[in-house]
Amino acid sequence: MAYIWHPTREYLENSNVARLMATLSVSTADELRARSVADIGAFWDAVVQDLGISFTTPYSQVLDTSRGIEHTEWYVDGRINIVDAALTRWARERPDAVALAHESEDGTVTRMTYGELAGQVARVRGGLRARGIGKGDAVALYMSMTPAAVVAAYAVASLGAMLVPLFSGFAASAIASRALDACAKAIITVDGTVRRGKAHDMLAQVRVARSECPSVEFVVVVDNVGSENLALEAGEVAWNELLAADPDGRVEDTAANDVLLLAYTSGTTGKPKGAVHTHAGFLTKVASEVAYGFDISPGRTFCWVTDMGWIMGPLSVFGTHACGGALLLYEGSPDMPDAGRLWQVAERHRVSMLGVSPTLIRSIKPKDGSKPAGDLSAVRILGSTGEPWDPDSYEWLARDVFDGRVPIINFSGGTEVGGSFLSPYPVEDIASCSLGGPALGMDVDVVDDNARSLRGSIGELVCRQPWPSMTRGIWQDDERYRESYWSTFPGIWRHGDYALADDEGNWFILGRSDDVMNVAGKRVAPAEIESVLSGDPDVSESAVVGIPDPKKGESVWAFWIARGNVGDDEVVAARLRRAVADELGKPFAPTQVVRVDELPKTRSAKILRRAIRAAVLESDAGDLSGAENPGAVDAIRATVRSLR
Repeated sequence: MAYIWHPTREYLENSNVARLMATLSVSTADELRARSVADIGAFWDAVVQDLGISFTTPYSQVLDTSRGIEHTEWYVDGRINIVDAALTRWARERPDAVALAHESEDGTVTRMTYGELAGQVARVRGGLRARGIGKGDAVALYMSMTPAAVVAAYAVASLGAMLVPLFSGFAASAIASRALDACAKAIITVDGTVRRGKAHDMLAQVRVARSECPSVEFVVVVDNVGSENLALEAGEVAWNELLAADPDGRVEDTAANDVLLLAYTSGTTGKPKGAVHTHAGFLTKVASEVAYGFDISPGRTFCWVTDMGWIMGPLSVFGTHACGGALLLYEGSPDMPDAGRLWQVAERHRVSMLGVSPTLIRSIKPKDGSKPAGDLSAVRILGSTGEPWDPDSYEWLARDVFDGRVPIINFSGGTEVGGSFLSPYPVEDIASCSLGGPALGMDVDVVDDNARSLRGSIGELVCRQPWPSMTRGIWQDDERYRESYWSTFPGIWRHGDYALADDEGNWFILGRSDDVMNVAGKRVAPAEIESVLSGDPDVSESAVVGIPDPKKGESVWAFWIARGNVGDDEVVAARLRRAVADELGKPFAPTQVVRVDELPKTRSAKILRRAIRAAVLESDAGDLSGAENPGAVDAIRATVRSLR
């Protein structure tokens, strides 16, 4: 029988979302969803009140669509700086409460209270202001997940400057392209980081990138790994110099719609897109995610293994602190030195909300499905994003590891969304692998090619009304913004995902629109086939792509990674083909089943299927700057050539 989460009395009566339901006089999650989009202005005003978000100047109206839905303004005439709402408030009310903890791959742990965090932010703010950083300036952060990254983010935002967080695995060219687009005035970096026991020299990448960025006036360097004989070059400033500055107590009084951050997302073609997020809009959305979906409040610890360069990084920082919680940062690989590391971190820090990805769980799940050792009783919520789940891995995590007592809040959104489109809540039944339904305040739908609602069949994921953290555009490129999100269905946001809302009310993301295959006239998502493959005991991970076929339109190619030692690859391949044919039908049985050592992924564990497809087709794989292991693409290309 398929696993279903049923909420306990604790969640139904004492969770943050239950409090909101009581305030709005609704009794179910679906009633709350309906109320949240019936009058989006009233709902997002209620969120501000419920979460105690204080504006220095009250807003005159919640939203204004007079310039068109594409350019909606939120919290009109209001003034607020995200730093006051997420940090200053708690430094004043609960200065001795833990704001963040950090564990590095070697096991070193540090902690910082709200009072200590605010103190460091004030000093770094003073140091940056003295060096000419002010309102509207762009400052890039190229940092691993360290306390300094959090301090830097708050210091930049408190000046009214624009934060430009960059993925810590970027090479110099990717850093330069984004810093150039944002006209960054400064870059803050660490000297390096350690991942899988190997030191990575990040400062060297910045030095190369800086030579291509004339707008960058100086670079701040954090001594993170104790680089031997670190000698700063001209135009470089030691982080400790900023920490030694006199505290600056003035947080810039920013307007609600002043730019907080530029979050860059890569595409298959063209330069990276800088999604524009504002102080009030981003704050309200991420605070609602962390409060209502992940149930964080003072005294609880939030941990998501992520990177500041992905939207989950800023969401984790600002969302957790807006709710008064403690943020646990983990720097390194979550499976080092072995597959038990994630559970040890959760136990050691008494984590309340543990964020994972399906790919991570598949990679650390034992072949025999045994339960990991340790005390995980503090975990109340599991978060998930990045990839569709397969039932075997989902149910092992929910039923076997956590004994069915913890809901999996599997949510999906994006960089431009500033949070989630779809999310379940701990007060409702959650079916295995489901995303629940539309996130609160999100008028999400699944539609056909004529924008008509679909239920029970695959369609495009869209949003019919604006939301506070909807990107205000692509930085300096309004035409590209309109073309990317608004040109398919005028007046409706098209996100580029295929989704399914089934007849029982469960929602599923099936992959990017350009990943979904058309086999013999029927759309099929990679996740549907990969879910079948993952049920084989010899398969650790898999990825499926569609390749042009003169008869079928597209044929299915499957790539798989072995779980431990296996027998003859051809025997496994034949078994996998039969399994897909039996489960989904003979037309969908893979034409090719190829064993590989690794699949190309981002550090947030998203599989880069477009790059795999390009390897098969001998075409350009596009922008791989966000890939953790771009060499996997070349390895797959070589393997496919050997088959021809």
